[in-house]
Amino acid sequence: MTSLVYAAKGIRILGIDPGLRITGFGIVEKIGNRLVYIGSGCVVTGESGLPDRLKTILDGLNEIILQHKPEQVAVEQVFVNINPKSTLLLGQARGAAISAAVLHELSVYEYTALQVKQAVVGNGHARKEQVQEMVMRLLGLGERPRPDAADALACAICHAHGGTGLLALSARNRSKRSRRL
Repeated sequence: MTSLVYAAKGIRILGIDPGLRITGFGIVEKIGNRLVYIGSGCVVTGESGLPDRLKTILDGLNEIILQHKPEQVAVEQVFVNINPKSTLLLGQARGAAISAAVLHELSVYEYTALQVKQAVVGNGHARKEQVQEMVMRLLGLGERPRPDAADALACAICHAHGGTGLLALSARNRSKRSRRL
């Protein structure tokens, strides 16, 4: 009698915490009910002009996508604050991040910070340190990741836990006639 061994096929998720100065990224793989840490870090843009910063974000995430080959992307939604100019700039960084994903025809899912914190910490108003601690525990890391990387990993974990996001920007869901989202 021959026994067959089946390798569990996981789904690789890239989480992104967009920022104009620092864009956090985190990659996890969901295999069954288990989450496996693949990698995380930050794309740092420096102090150059806006177009150069956006290009750095796009190029950095493009390289990460090529290296780690995620199948889905989870992006944190922009928090609208009192300063409209800051919100607009952050939205442009987020657009560069989403562009990197859709250039590779990856499905993109959006989550609010409240949804991410609720999924990871159990409290939608958790502090950054609490998110870092829970990410470290859930993924079995030896140390806390940087805040931006932790937020990106939390976004990926939120998606892995069955989130569908507020809006799925899927290459398969685009209108074939208009070629628009």
